[in-house]
Amino acid sequence: MISPYDPELVNPASLDVRLGNELMVEQEEHEQMRKLSIEKFSRESPFYLYPGEFVLAHTLETFKVPSNVAGQFALKSSTARSGFEHLMAGYIDPGFWNSVLTLELKNARQMAPIPMWPGMRIGQIVWTRMQAPPTKTYRETGRYNNDPTVTATKGWL
Repeated sequence: MISPYDPELVNPASLDVRLGNELMVEQEEHEQMRKLSIEKFSRESPFYLYPGEFVLAHTLETFKVPSNVAGQFALKSSTARSGFEHLMAGYIDPGFWNSVLTLELKNARQMAPIPMWPGMRIGQIVWTRMQAPPTKTYRETGRYNNDPTVTATKGWL
C-alpha cells in the first residue's frame, strides 16, 4: 500500500510521511507554477519557505490504496507549530492509486522563514477501513492517479 515503507514511521494511530524532492512554486510573471527540485537541500542546508509563500509539495511515499481503505493527511504537530499550514485538501479516497500525495503548503508566520528538505517528516496519515467498498473508487473517478511527483491542478470542477 505504501512504498517505500519504513516501520519507523508508524505511530500509535497514524503513519508519518516525508517530503519528496520537488516543489511547485509561484512565478511572478506567470499564473502557472513551475517545478523546482530541492533534492540538493538537506536539514543542514535547507530550502526556505518565506512568510506568506505558498508551494505545492509531495510525499516521498507512493500510495496504492485498496478499495476498502480511506485516509486523511494532517500536518505533524511539530510541523504546524513551526508555522506550516496545509490547505485541507488531504482526503485520500479508496482507490487512490500509484501516486504520491500532493500537499498544499503555506508559511503562516509573519517574519521568519521555515526550513524544508527532502525526507523531512512533514505530516501523517490516519487510515480508516471502510465498512464496504464504495460503488465507484477513485481508481475509476479520480484525476490524480499515477502521478509520480507533485502535480498542479488538472482543472477546476
